[in-house]
Amino acid sequence: MREIVETAASTNFISLVIVLIVAVSAIQGMSRGASGSVRHLVLMATEGLTTAAGIYAGWQGAALLSPMVQSWLISLRIEIPAERLGMLEQLYYTFVTGLRDFPLLRFGVLFLVGYAAVKLLLQRLAFFLLMDVFADRPQPFRKIGPLSSLTGGAIGIVSGAARALIFVAVLFIYTTFFPQTPIAGYIQESGLYQKGAKEVIEPVTGDFITNNLPVFARAVEQEFSQILQRKYEIIDSNIPNDIAEAAKEITASGKTDEEKARLLYRWVGTRIRYDWDKVRLYENERIWKEQTPEETFHTKKGVCIDFSRLYAVMARAVGLDVKVVTGLGYDGRGGYGPHAWNEVFISEKNQWIPLDSTWVASGGNWFNPPDFDKTHIKEA
Repeated sequence: MREIVETAASTNFISLVIVLIVAVSAIQGMSRGASGSVRHLVLMATEGLTTAAGIYAGWQGAALLSPMVQSWLISLRIEIPAERLGMLEQLYYTFVTGLRDFPLLRFGVLFLVGYAAVKLLLQRLAFFLLMDVFADRPQPFRKIGPLSSLTGGAIGIVSGAARALIFVAVLFIYTTFFPQTPIAGYIQESGLYQKGAKEVIEPVTGDFITNNLPVFARAVEQEFSQILQRKYEIIDSNIPNDIAEAAKEITASGKTDEEKARLLYRWVGTRIRYDWDKVRLYENERIWKEQTPEETFHTKKGVCIDFSRLYAVMARAVGLDVKVVTGLGYDGRGGYGPHAWNEVFISEKNQWIPLDSTWVASGGNWFNPPDFDKTHIKEA
């Protein structure tokens, strides 16, 4: 028993899964017999070919149509209304302006639509040409002879090898995306995975995946952060009159964008109190109290995202271009925690500058100070 436990503990489960994929396919092939296994292999090959053709056509179509779709959306001159929007309206403007402004999102949507359309069309064509193979007619019971069973098992092994390679390819992509994770290390300890990855996947793909996927992953992260920023722009597109009037009064003495931005930074940072009760409610009970900039303005309390959203609304009220930025902030104890702050565009300098109104109460200058990026790390 002890030897069995030790053997199980030392077994790499990635290798075990690969073996099981092939073994189960072989058993299924033997149970189907030669004719049934051939039919199954044809169906599997048809699925694989239509999928590959759909991916290629979707990719090429998205590359061709993406600039055309962007130009068309720009010509529509879609602007986010400066009024309170319902949930469906928020989703609509987020999606449409996202398609217009974010190339990866636009490419991804066009790719999925093209892939689905081409694959469906090819599957219908294959169904018409191979109607007898696709027809799922009930078969009368018949005994499968030894030769038919062995032939079916051999075909099943071929099918299982193809499935196992697909499994290895998925793992290969994962380890390329996340090479430093413990799971990636465990995957790479599998001898069968290494054999499939190095003898089949790498020779076929060359260095395309290893060189391009990490870059693509970073680009996706950055664009996702921009989409989150767009979400706040749309949710907070309505600027209440009292907030707009307050912002104009606060910045009345400001002559430049930088002076106006700094006046608002000081006002939000000194008038709004940090809401520790809201933090404890989330930490202890996992209850997140979402609040609008209007609520923050009237209650005079909130957490970092509330400071940042209120600052953004007030800045827009006086004509400043501003972003809500999310990421990690230094916690003063050697670590970093989730945080939010702002970036505002200063037209006279033609540049975006960072500021953190939440940290005003803690002392120091957090309006475009040197080394701001050492204490604030963007999500992307």
